[in-house]
Amino acid sequence: MLYVTCTCNLYPETLNHKLLKSMLHIQKDPSAVTAALAEWITQTIETVLQKQNRFTWVLTGGNSPKALYGLLAASPYKERIAWDKLHIFWGDERAVPFSDDRNNAKMTYTHLLNKVPVIPEQVHVMRTDIQPEQSAVEYEKVLQGYFGAEGNSFDLVLSGMGDDGHTLSLFPGTAVIHEKAAWVKAFYLAAQQMYRITLTAPVVNRASSVVFLTFGANKAKALYEVLEGRPDTDVYPSQIIQPASGELHWFVDEAAAALLNAKPLAGQ
Repeated sequence: MLYVTCTCNLYPETLNHKLLKSMLHIQKDPSAVTAALAEWITQTIETVLQKQNRFTWVLTGGNSPKALYGLLAASPYKERIAWDKLHIFWGDERAVPFSDDRNNAKMTYTHLLNKVPVIPEQVHVMRTDIQPEQSAVEYEKVLQGYFGAEGNSFDLVLSGMGDDGHTLSLFPGTAVIHEKAAWVKAFYLAAQQMYRITLTAPVVNRASSVVFLTFGANKAKALYEVLEGRPDTDVYPSQIIQPASGELHWFVDEAAAALLNAKPLAGQ
């Protein structure tokens, strides 16, 4: 059951002193968030496919989307979604083998893609069997085969946010946050002692829709800072995700939203 869905005026400081309008969907708990997001994603796919014959979707890794993927892989969503028209991408990847449990693609296959009739040739993993820099170059070439230099990129980017405010592999204090040209970058993350491969803000911010899945009290401080705090993308990299002409949605639970001051607009 929907608890609160509101179009919220988020403080203008979050985007160069301009008013940022985001859709903030607040649900009672993680289970309700997941259910609401599964329905929203399915409706978005259905709507877009009424106007075009493919849907490009960036998936996310980690633990948060596992329950969501489980719902989408089961009835009624498994039957409602035209899986053969989906073209699948990832937002980021750890440079570890596909067999490693830390691999985002492996998690997504386990909880979703192995259970639905996607077309293998339309699923584009970030390769980890080659050097990370080469993988990034190859992935960018794949994206360039789909998207031009102008206009929208992905139909939907699904992402999460860490309790440190990172999204994708845009971690606090990393240079990749400020990448302006490349769509995909690889870099060594010393704090984790591993290479990461990630989409960058330039291509993500051209998406038609970006949706964040965020829940838990441990995310409350970061969520407040990202949505209502002073602009500081080096400290809270999720602030850098601001679709130029697309929609930005946040699906969160009460615990994650506990510190927010954002209120529904009149009439919402």
